[in-house]
Amino acid sequence: MKLHSLTSSSPRKARKRVGRGTGNNWGRTCGRGEKGQMSRSGAVRRPYFEGGQIPFFRRIPKKGFNNPNHKVYALINVGQLDKLFTAGDSIDFESLRAKGLVGKLGAGLKILGDGEVTTSFTITATRFSATAKEKIEAAGGTCETI
Repeated sequence: MKLHSLTSSSPRKARKRVGRGTGNNWGRTCGRGEKGQMSRSGAVRRPYFEGGQIPFFRRIPKKGFNNPNHKVYALINVGQLDKLFTAGDSIDFESLRAKGLVGKLGAGLKILGDGEVTTSFTITATRFSATAKEKIEAAGGTCETI
């Protein structure tokens, strides 16, 4: 085996060789047209350039703002906890993540009150809604706030 006999297993398309005469359709202006900005070397237009007309992002009205102090909580309902955990279990963010119920932690874990609670368990979370806390404590469970 010699270096000149090596071939690649993945097929590659040959690059377009422009400016090599009129015989291959890519001579003279090399597919760039006649004159203008895009016929020059190094010409780049920004992606949202619209030929000088007022750009779309300036034409549409602006409304609202993004609050830099906004907190995003990982949310879970007590009905889901009741189905997946047994009596006496200790529930926290890591145990919920292991079961695939929550993704990123964000600002913390918040328990919401949708659903019924029949079993008692200990839940450790950042926040609880009022109805969630009522339902958990009525079933004999405890709510621990971090």
